[in-house]
Amino acid sequence: MAQIERTPRETKAARRNLRVSERDDALICEAAALAGTSVSEFMVDSAKVRAQMLLADRTQFSLPRPAWDELQRMLDEPPRVIAELERLVRTPSVFTDE
Repeated sequence: MAQIERTPRETKAARRNLRVSERDDALICEAAALAGTSVSEFMVDSAKVRAQMLLADRTQFSLPRPAWDELQRMLDEPPRVIAELERLVRTPSVFTDE
């Protein structure tokens, strides 16, 4: 499970209000009690874990060393010449008066 980074005595100024079904509320309350935290703390920690996972999935990736070396080799190669793309960038845009 992901680790939550906490700063000592972080000021909490933002508020979130939400509605949940009675079933979801009971589930969350039970889990918070089992975790030994308040419902608010449980919900914030759970949301932070989910947010970090979602963002990390879109901003970071890891590769085995051979795949990383291959990626670096490909990035270091000069770009391929694609005639169709060259022609496209030389064609006047329909969005300009040129």
